[in-house]
Amino acid sequence: MDCLFCKITNKEIPAQIIYEDEHVIAFNDINPQAPLHFLVIPKKHISTLNDITEDDRELVGHMIMSASKIAKDQGVAENGYRTVFNCNNHGGQTVYHIHLHVLAGKSLGWPPYQDTLKQPI
Repeated sequence: MDCLFCKITNKEIPAQIIYEDEHVIAFNDINPQAPLHFLVIPKKHISTLNDITEDDRELVGHMIMSASKIAKDQGVAENGYRTVFNCNNHGGQTVYHIHLHVLAGKSLGWPPYQDTLKQPI
């Protein structure tokens, strides 16, 4: 499989890893859209949110709990942060391995981008 995130999980490609346990790995985004922008990915390859099964319920919940723990560890939980899953092309997904974006460190407005012609943050 030629999956970028699987290669990061397998330590075939370097990343700035900030958290890892037996189920997930988290690392800083290489193109941050906020002062703090990291991704939480499952070690199990799941291409899109549409591919999640009932068997993945605990894993996806663990991704969210891990994001919360990391936000606390990074000192941004109290001020707040945004979490985002993108799904497929129109949803802004560019790597087809589910990943949870966590953005923090500044006030984040809504909608997340200024007009529909710009890329989401």
